[in-house]
This record gives sequence, C-alpha cells and structure tokens, in this order.
Amino acid sequence: MKNNLLLEGLSDAIGFVGGALLGYWAGLLLGLDIFAAGYGNASIGGIVLVGLGGGLGLQLARRWRAAQALKNKD
Repeated sequence: MKNNLLLEGLSDAIGFVGGALLGYWAGLLLGLDIFAAGYGNASIGGIVLVGLGGGLGLQLARRWRAAQALKNKD
C-alpha cells in the first residue's frame, strides 16, 4: 500500500511539473513571459499556458498509472 502511494505521489508530481515546464517553454516560444513586469496580456497568457500544461501533465500521469494498473491486473 505504501509503495503504491509513493508511486502515485511521484507520478503526479513529475507529470504536473513536466507539463508546467512544457507550458512555460511554449509560452516563451510564443513571446508570453510569465515573469514580465505587471500583469499584461503576455504575462497572463503565459500563466494560463503554465496552468494548462501542469493540468494536462497531471492527467497524463494519472492515465499512465491507470494503464499500468490494467496491465498488471491481467
């Protein structure tokens, strides 16, 4: 049980951080800097991309865990 919780926590963290980093880098490629001074459109757009990337990465990690659970069940 403890090992399963560790796997769940680590995969969620890796998925979220990885997705957020991809969103950050995509924003930089599009000219959207989340660390720009003030809250202009470019800064808000970058923040949105980081949030979307983190959420998508978390969902991918959870889907991966579900697929692994199905594979190990058979």
